[in-house]
Amino acid sequence: MQATENRNQDLGILTGDVLLFGGPYSNLHASTAMLDLAKISGTPATNRICTGDVVAYCGDPVETLHLWQNECVLVAGNCEQQLGAGAADCGCGFDDGSACDLLSKDWYPFANAALSNAERRYLATAPQTVTFTHLDRRYAVIHGGLNDVARFVWSVSPKVDFGQEISAIHALVGPIDCVVAGHSGIAFQAEIDGIEWTNTGVIGMPPNRGRPETQFGVLTDDGIKIEELSYDHAAARQSMESVGLIQGYEKALVLGYWPNEDVLPLSLRRASASASG
Repeated sequence: MQATENRNQDLGILTGDVLLFGGPYSNLHASTAMLDLAKISGTPATNRICTGDVVAYCGDPVETLHLWQNECVLVAGNCEQQLGAGAADCGCGFDDGSACDLLSKDWYPFANAALSNAERRYLATAPQTVTFTHLDRRYAVIHGGLNDVARFVWSVSPKVDFGQEISAIHALVGPIDCVVAGHSGIAFQAEIDGIEWTNTGVIGMPPNRGRPETQFGVLTDDGIKIEELSYDHAAARQSMESVGLIQGYEKALVLGYWPNEDVLPLSLRRASASASG
C-alpha cells in the first residue's frame, strides 16, 4: 500500500438528507442511477459522500470518474491511493493466489492504463477521512480502516477490530458519535461501546446474496437507513464484456454472487447463508 498523509476534510454542519455510498467500481450504469436518485431527491453535491473506490472492477473507469467528479465528496479508498500514485496493484493486500489476487491482475491494469495524469492527480487529492455534524451528532467517514485503508471490517469481525479503528479515528479527528465505512462491499450496522458503525455497502457490485440490486445509505433525521439500488445491470455486464473484462465480476453483476468469496468470512459465504436460511 502506498503511504498517504493523514488528512481530514471537515464539512461542518450538514442539514437535510445525506447520501452515503461507496464503491462505484467503474460501474457507469449504477453510478448514473445513483446520481439520478440524488438529483431527484434534491440532495446537493455537498451532501453526497462516497467512501471510495470510484474506479475498480467494471468497464467504464474514466466515464465513472468523470460522472462523480464535482458531484460528491470523495474519501480516498485504496484504489484512489494506488491509482493516484500510479502503483502496480490495487493495494488490497490479498493473499497470493487468492481469487481477489488473480482477478485484480485483469481489472486493475485495465483501469490503471485508462487514466490520465490529471485524473490521477484528482484521485490523489482525496482525503483520508471526512467529518461532519448532523443534528448535533458527529460523523467520520472512512474507507476500510484508518490504520489500514484496505482493512476488511465485517459485521462478524471481532469487537477489537472495530475498537482499534475507532481509537485511531478519535486520535486523528477527535470525538465522534458515528463511523461510516465502505470497502468490504456488504452493508451492515453495529454499535460498539456507544459508537454507531455503519457500512453502507457499495453501488457497483451486489452484496453476494443472489440478486443484482446494490446498496447505499441515506442519513435522515431518523438516522442512517440502508437502501437498495436498482439499475441496468445487464448493460453494465455488457460494458465489461465489450472491453474484455471477462473473469467473473461481469457475471456477478447479474447473478448477484461474487467470484471471490474466499475474501469473505466463512459465515458470510453462500453455503453458510443457504444453510442458515
